[in-house]
Amino acid sequence: MKKLNTQSPDFQTGLKALLAFETAQNPETERIVADICADVQKRGDAALIEYTNKFDQTNAKSIDDLILTQADLNAAFERIPNDVQTALQTAARRVESYHQRQKMESWSYTDEDGTLLGQQITPLDRVGIYVPGGKAAYPSSVIMNAMPAHVAGVKEIIMVVPTPKGERNDIVLAAAYVAGVTKVFTVGGAQAIAALAYGTETIPQVDKITGPGNAFVAAAKRRVFGVVGIDMVAGPSEILVIADGTTPADWVAMDLFSQAEHDEIAQAILIGTSQAYLDEVEAAMNRLIETMPRRDIIEASLGNRGAMILAKDLDEACGIANYISPEHLELSVENPQEWAKKICHAGAIFMGRYTGESLGDYCAGPNHVLPTSRTARFSSPLGTYDFQKRSSLIQVSEQGAQKLGETASVLAHGESLTAHARAAEFRMK
Repeated sequence: MKKLNTQSPDFQTGLKALLAFETAQNPETERIVADICADVQKRGDAALIEYTNKFDQTNAKSIDDLILTQADLNAAFERIPNDVQTALQTAARRVESYHQRQKMESWSYTDEDGTLLGQQITPLDRVGIYVPGGKAAYPSSVIMNAMPAHVAGVKEIIMVVPTPKGERNDIVLAAAYVAGVTKVFTVGGAQAIAALAYGTETIPQVDKITGPGNAFVAAAKRRVFGVVGIDMVAGPSEILVIADGTTPADWVAMDLFSQAEHDEIAQAILIGTSQAYLDEVEAAMNRLIETMPRRDIIEASLGNRGAMILAKDLDEACGIANYISPEHLELSVENPQEWAKKICHAGAIFMGRYTGESLGDYCAGPNHVLPTSRTARFSSPLGTYDFQKRSSLIQVSEQGAQKLGETASVLAHGESLTAHARAAEFRMK
């Protein structure tokens, strides 16, 4: 891992270099995705079947071969071990409870001239969630994407999940059953995103698409944005740990590993206020790496983008954290709630030594779909509010039409929009 010291004259340069990540879109990927999206939009189910057979090496004869029923989801739930059933249900229950508290409510008020103003909250009609499939099992992604939609009151939750070589993951399907997914189609890649965005003869068009995916899925989500809404185009996973030296080094080392094991371009950073403690964590990492099945990925990640930063105090550490704006921020310090008040930019803040980031990934309650690549400066975690929308309410009284009409008329004439002015004036006495 890189070693940085805030007292070094080149610290800011080193920090910027550490955070730099190439986000330029690959022209060849964009071209392939554009062709796939256009083809699915034009040929619908037929194109979807062809691409699924080609990329997932399946042998679907018709779209019916790509549909899973509620009975299929229930059967998958029954096949998984009892402890996994319980874990899914516990996670879903906690995520639901948290997201219930995020629901926006309609409101209105009447001003002094009798005009009613307010906002009306309604759920989206139909959403699509993309979930990686095959050997990659991400039931947590199902719960985190479907449950807030369910809480918001979305009527239909359509899940798409690839099944490479026909391999279906029972835990993923069981999670769909637990989270109340309405329909499941075993398609993936850019073709699945296009089907959700444009609709086919069988897959209905959705209003919003959420969920993680590979570069082709991300490119497809960018392309269809505007036709439908999307949650975000997420970058590599990130963790930043601020430690004051009171947390066992092994715990912090494993927390860093927990994000580094995602892939070679994930980022794990530790900020400490003691060089001795940083050395202790480094020694723990060197010892624990021997036990990691994904050792090669962890080592590549830490070597590519990992770092240990020595700060002069926790105030400075919090300032650095705000600049980094990490996806996951662990405040592994004494009095974490007080230090959290100094954090302005982070996707999720994990407070205290017992709050390992992985608990948030699965079952703490808040959503694990979080802004990455410093976008926490201006965006937020996925939540119930992402599946609700606001409509403004305006009911002008006769008295209000006189006062507002005069104001609107003056402003409309100032913009040379005569019809706007006349429409207001007609309602004035």
